[in-house]
Amino acid sequence: MSAGIPTLCPQCDLLQQSPPLPPKGTAHCARCGHALHRHRPNSIDRTLALTLTGLVLFVVANSYPFLSFEMQGQMTQTTLMTGVHDLTAQGKGAVAAVVFFTSVLAPGLQLVLLLAVLAPLKLGGRLPPGFPTLFRWFKSLAPWGMMDVFMIGILVSVVKLTEMASIVPGAALFAFVVLIFVLAAAQAALDPDVVWERVPLPADVRRSPAVGERVIGCDICELVVPEQAVLMDHQGRQRCPRCTDVLHVRKPESLQRTWALVITAALCYLPANLYPIMSVTSLGQTQSDTILSGVLFLLHHGMWPLAAVVFTASIFVPLLKLLILFSLLLSVQLRSHWRPRDRTRLYRITEAIGRWSMVDVYVVTILVALVHLGNLASIEAEAGAVFFCIVVIITMLAAMSFDPRLIWDALEQDHGGAPPTRRADKHNRG
Repeated sequence: MSAGIPTLCPQCDLLQQSPPLPPKGTAHCARCGHALHRHRPNSIDRTLALTLTGLVLFVVANSYPFLSFEMQGQMTQTTLMTGVHDLTAQGKGAVAAVVFFTSVLAPGLQLVLLLAVLAPLKLGGRLPPGFPTLFRWFKSLAPWGMMDVFMIGILVSVVKLTEMASIVPGAALFAFVVLIFVLAAAQAALDPDVVWERVPLPADVRRSPAVGERVIGCDICELVVPEQAVLMDHQGRQRCPRCTDVLHVRKPESLQRTWALVITAALCYLPANLYPIMSVTSLGQTQSDTILSGVLFLLHHGMWPLAAVVFTASIFVPLLKLLILFSLLLSVQLRSHWRPRDRTRLYRITEAIGRWSMVDVYVVTILVALVHLGNLASIEAEAGAVFFCIVVIITMLAAMSFDPRLIWDALEQDHGGAPPTRRADKHNRG
């Protein structure tokens, strides 16, 4: 990262000058503590090598048998797509679409987009048309790739089936496990600032804002744009000169959208936990399982760590996220001054933990794919799985729609400021 870059914190909107960073150093916001920039040495080469490795592993993971289920001489082989097909056949197309997007499509697109972005940077020369848009899409997909959560779902599924039959791992499973670590390493090695700095900018955008000048920050590439340098599209919307994303001083209708999503998720939370998420047929007898009964099953079989993971991810985390978002919304509407830094930290927690609630959705998907031997053994997804999938997705969208900068607006207004307008001043620039 170049020294002396003006930065608007995306979580508290403080305009500040980022210092030059030592190798592996991190710059944090002086007000809310959010990590603004990280120095990642040799970022392009390391990330490109990991991306190429990840693409090979992705092809293997989606081309070969994933798991095999053997019971009384009958065997079922699955691939990553088997569960998606079976859920669709059972009338759970919405759940199938979510599973496909989060476990296959989003990770695959991330790898392809990374290759499309990093290869031109490595080869040098002129950047291809649409280069900033491709990297913007990569950043937008990042929260939705959930292969690591899918892996926990595999572990829980295997434990549930060990007494019923034999589970044989396939080549795709080993490729999938390695791919999880490779993709995580690629994301950790990538320095977004190095990519964005390669995008050419006009002189009136590259300069530091003058004292008192109005500026607006881009949520995607974090460019601080002087108001007079903002691009306008044919619909009259302000766009970032670097990544072309639509610029907003604050997320549009953040409170209204977040309230609507939180209320919807809360209404779906009860049926998600009360209705069965799947029904298991074994030797002609059918038993329905809720999320809680699945936790009790793991406890009964001495799998305390997995039981704790499932209970935390599937019952505690969604409820905690709803309570945190509800309290944040109330605090903003009541113009509370109570510990804004701690409230901003709570917001970061809701962003980080929400995706792990997909564990039970993945468990159902894997079990449905593995066990379909008629009356001998079969598993079907039930209504609870649909409601639970809705809760997970909507709480993630609610966290994304909430604007944490609203937490700090009341303090600035009461101290003579005028948010959401941001002006450069001597303190912020130095």
